[in-house]
Amino acid sequence: MDPLSPEEISRYHRHILLPEIGGQGQQRLKSARVLVIGAGGLGAPVLQYLAAAGVGTLGIADDDRVSLSNLQRQVIHDTGTIGEEKTESAARAIARLNPNVRVRRYEERFGPAFARTHLGSFNLLIDGSDNFDTRYAAADAAEQAGIPLVTGAVGRFDGSLTVLKPYEHGPDGQQNPCYRDLFPEAPPEGLVPACAEAGIVGALTGVIGTLMAMEAIKLITGVGEPLVGRLLLYDALSARFETIRYRRRAAKSAR
Repeated sequence: MDPLSPEEISRYHRHILLPEIGGQGQQRLKSARVLVIGAGGLGAPVLQYLAAAGVGTLGIADDDRVSLSNLQRQVIHDTGTIGEEKTESAARAIARLNPNVRVRRYEERFGPAFARTHLGSFNLLIDGSDNFDTRYAAADAAEQAGIPLVTGAVGRFDGSLTVLKPYEHGPDGQQNPCYRDLFPEAPPEGLVPACAEAGIVGALTGVIGTLMAMEAIKLITGVGEPLVGRLLLYDALSARFETIRYRRRAAKSAR
């Protein structure tokens, strides 16, 4: 693992003080290579907190540009970056926050071809996309590559997240579930409106995105129990969290 410089030891001192993380865990964060799909509402806090935590390499896959309507929730961007590629805006914000982090920009939409070309350079995938096509593609690609996937979603006042490691077996000896065990098929088109149509509370993406970053830090450092086989649900209006367990189905759906 990469050694920590004196400046990094000072920067990450509050992590190093934690016995569960310590210097070795911080070195794991420095050696980690994480690809984040989307530099939007969920991707913004994920990127910010992973950069602050000292993740050594962050990849950003997003083919969109910053617009004024993004700024209500996509807090890695600001008014001065309107019209810029989101990957460029996010990369500059990360450099200001932590110059030790290497950023790889991909102005592309994530899909099977992208995964075949680029995913082999990373050891953790985080999906902050806003559509089921990308979510299924991310889940399939991560499973094939044998790397963990943290995936989240948000609605108007609610959100959810889970961790997928279907290439491994759980403590009970059973194979971990995959994304299609949770969502066998996408909902009919138009059933789940986009936030541009339905609206969304900006702070909600911060709540779910920060939880996604926490799961990533747990996976990288090996602390705690990641949300494998568990779907965490958050209702912002009632300030309520619930956890639903899900398991591997007897027969996987055809792809």
